[in-house]
Amino acid sequence: MLKSVFEQYGLTSVLEVVTLKGGLINSTWKIVCSDRSYILQKVNNYVFNNPEHIANNIKNIGDYLKFEHPWYLFVPLIPTIKGEEQLHIPENGHYRLFPFVEGSVTYSVLENSHLAYEAAVQFGRLTKLLAQFPTQTLHIPLPDFHNLRLRYNQFESALITGNKLRLKVAENSIDGIKKNQQIVKQYDELIKHQSFKTRVMHHDTKINNVLFDTNMKGLCVIDLDTLMPGYFISDVGDMMRTYLSPVSEEETDFTKIEIREDFFQAIVAGYLSEMKQELSKEEIDNFIYAGKFIIYMQAIRFLTDYLLNDVYYGEQYLGHNLVRANNQFVLLQKLIEKEPMLEKRIKTFMDETMDTLSI
Repeated sequence: MLKSVFEQYGLTSVLEVVTLKGGLINSTWKIVCSDRSYILQKVNNYVFNNPEHIANNIKNIGDYLKFEHPWYLFVPLIPTIKGEEQLHIPENGHYRLFPFVEGSVTYSVLENSHLAYEAAVQFGRLTKLLAQFPTQTLHIPLPDFHNLRLRYNQFESALITGNKLRLKVAENSIDGIKKNQQIVKQYDELIKHQSFKTRVMHHDTKINNVLFDTNMKGLCVIDLDTLMPGYFISDVGDMMRTYLSPVSEEETDFTKIEIREDFFQAIVAGYLSEMKQELSKEEIDNFIYAGKFIIYMQAIRFLTDYLLNDVYYGEQYLGHNLVRANNQFVLLQKLIEKEPMLEKRIKTFMDETMDTLSI
């Protein structure tokens, strides 16, 4: 099947096809040709019902950046020989091709706080450069993806319709979610506030969605499937969720979960180096809330899936999603415990940068 894909993209001198691991949704390959290399992806049509919307978003964003900020490294779609933005093969799916950025590397594990800083710069920079882009023209590939109120309502529904035995097993976890419902109420209030702007957000700010050069310097953001209108708390929150702890949501030894203060400082310094002038005072005041927002929402999603017999995330062992939910809940509690100290770090950074600007 890939041979047919190559033909429709005009790739006639393929020397090597390398399957790339790390992505959880789409299938990805590096295609090495005699003259250059490419990245080929097969879109997961189960997750993304309208792949053409994603291709359209990427093209429109790319065209805007090329015109307004031509210096920015944007990885564009390569059209088929028929000029199509992506390739649709009936009964097989949708494919899209990108140029491989020579000399670039990605990381699946956040090795140090420097990488966290560089990634935060890149996500902040992309949003800043798209500040004037008309968000209403973007398609929404995943409606309500970060709608915390909806996720909580789904959780409450699962308390009624979920597996009775699992409801009993998860009593403590359920109680923990309920006791932190203030995070949902705060979300409801914030999105009504005029100072909380809708911007073009990435919504999936894991470290493997940034390209780096061989000196660990950030180059650009990739994997724009979830690029859509949203709030800054989505991107900052996802960085906190995936950067702050040395272990992921798969960790079963919860004593390993902690908040790395130097990584938090890196997120603050990196993101605000680009977005400080874009964010309102109310948004900056809720910088740490962004972490609570995403971590709490992910705990809810894992727990809800567990109660509904793992219909979304699946499980690799019995109780997998309950472990994931509890893992995220521990991370949430660790963040809340350190919140006063982390707030001081933000204030110090803001004061120091203001002093620099006034010199």
